[in-house]
This record gives sequence, C-alpha cells and structure tokens, in this order.
Amino acid sequence: MRNYDTVDFHAHPVTAAFRESLSALGIDPIQDDGFPLPAWSAETHLEFMREAGITYTALSIPAPHIHNGDDKKSCEAARIINEELSEIVKSYSDSFAFAAVLPLPCVEGAVAETAYAMEELGAVGVKAATNSNGVYLGDKSLDPLMEELNRRNALAMIHPCRARQRPENVITGTVAAIYEYPADTTRAVLNMIANRVMTRFPNIRWIVPHCGSFLPYMLQRFAGVSGILASMGMMETVDAQAEFAKLYFDIAGDPEPVALDMLRMVADDSHIVYGSDFPHSPAKVIMAKKRHFDANRKYDGLREKIYRENALALLNPGTEE
Repeated sequence: MRNYDTVDFHAHPVTAAFRESLSALGIDPIQDDGFPLPAWSAETHLEFMREAGITYTALSIPAPHIHNGDDKKSCEAARIINEELSEIVKSYSDSFAFAAVLPLPCVEGAVAETAYAMEELGAVGVKAATNSNGVYLGDKSLDPLMEELNRRNALAMIHPCRARQRPENVITGTVAAIYEYPADTTRAVLNMIANRVMTRFPNIRWIVPHCGSFLPYMLQRFAGVSGILASMGMMETVDAQAEFAKLYFDIAGDPEPVALDMLRMVADDSHIVYGSDFPHSPAKVIMAKKRHFDANRKYDGLREKIYRENALALLNPGTEE
C-alpha cells in the first residue's frame, strides 16, 4: 500500500443501491434520524478530497441501519449495497476502500456477508451499527460475528444508530445527530467494555466515531461504578481501562475546541485518526474546520499521527510499534 498523506475513516457513500434498499425495506431516513440523506457521487467525493487534501478514504454506509425485521430482505439488501460499493472502489482503488454493511441482528447472515465481502469484494472490514433493532454491540449473541471478525483481523467502523425508544417533544429525541448518536455510541461501547469484547477478540480494530462521543467523561465513571457492582456480585469484574485502550477514535464532527482535548485525556495519541463525515457535513464546513485544525500550533506533531501514521498502522495491521 502506498503511503497516503491523509486518510479519512469517517465518510459515507450514499449510493443508489443504499437509497433503493431503504425504500424497498420501508425505512424512511427522515423518520428514522430526523435528517434527510445528502446527495453523493464518487466524483463529488473525489473533488471534495482534492480540495480538502485527503488522499484516501475508507467508505462506510451511514444510518439508518438496513434491517427492518426481515432477515432475508435485509441480507439481500446488504449484498446489493456491498457489491455496488465494491465496484465503486475498484474504479477508484487509489482513493477509496470500503467497509461492508451487515444485516445485523441476523448473525448468521452477518457472518456470511463478512466472509463474502472481505474475500470476494475486497472490503477492509465492516461497518458496525451501535445497535441493530435493539441488539447492541457487546451482546453475547453477536459473539459468532466477533469470532469471524477476529479471525480476519478486520477493521470495524462503529457508526451510531438511533435507539429503539427516544423521548418525545424534545429536540434531542427528534434529530438524532444532536444527542442520540453520541449517546448510542457511548451506550454501545460501554456494553462492549462490560462484556470484554476488546480483550476476548483482540484482533478486531475498532474505530469509535466523533472523538469517542461521551466516553471521555463516562470512562472514569463506568470504571468506578462497575467496580462497586462487581464487588456486590452484580456484574463480572472488568478492567475498563484495558478494554478502552484497545480502541481507536476518529475526530469527525467538532474536535475543537473541547472534544479532542477531552479525548486525549483518556486515549493515547497513537489511537486517534481523521474523519470528515462527508457528505453529511457540507464540504465547506469540513474544510473550514480542517484549516483551523491545521493552523492550531497546539496540535503540531499530533496532526501527522492523526492524518497518516496512525492511519497506516490501522490499514496495515502488525506495523504498530
């Protein structure tokens, strides 16, 4: 693999197959997430990358999640979407990779799709929704998939998905990106920590979005409360810090002036990578944030790690020092 200058681990191909599959499954993005799907094409994405100075992007399908309660139809949708993504990546292999979408909570289908996507379609790993119809990452029912991902040293890019129940008549329950996305990401990762996913399946390379969401605050609290619960026999003892230390984090969203600094208080600099969130964030907004980040002398020496060094270690497992 060439030594890319800036790698983007959080960007979404809103493809024709994805849109058509959602429609066929009866899933409405606005009803699900309170936000319409943005326009996207490979050409406009490449133009954005050129303007933003991004040389390589690992694409992953955004929310909403493709499972509608029908395993067969959702498995078919995953196959159609992944095959289209594979064709796009083949056409622009110097610029794009992709993570396969999975029909969870259909575990058997997800295992089969992982094998097909990574062996036949060239996927670098998978996109993992925080929850799939209420089944959260960390749930023991997902262990067969974790075993498959672990065996394949797969990259697993976590993306938030709306919780099954949200409060009514408040803005945080309407537009998922405001609160529900970071809340559900935090909920999922804490569940993974509680069930020791990262130590039981150490070869999976997990990327948590949005500067770790609420985890910089919740890690210490979870460690303290879980220790009390374990002493009372209410849960198994878990080394929360050891589990957390295995995770990677992208900086999509608003890393400045607070979120990235909070993340660095709990995560090692070698585990932070870049994310743009294009096209859900407009290109002009992303580039303005990136220019500000590039000009911030506080991050001199860190940017090279985030943009390139950590990215290459993630894309080429075994190269970490």
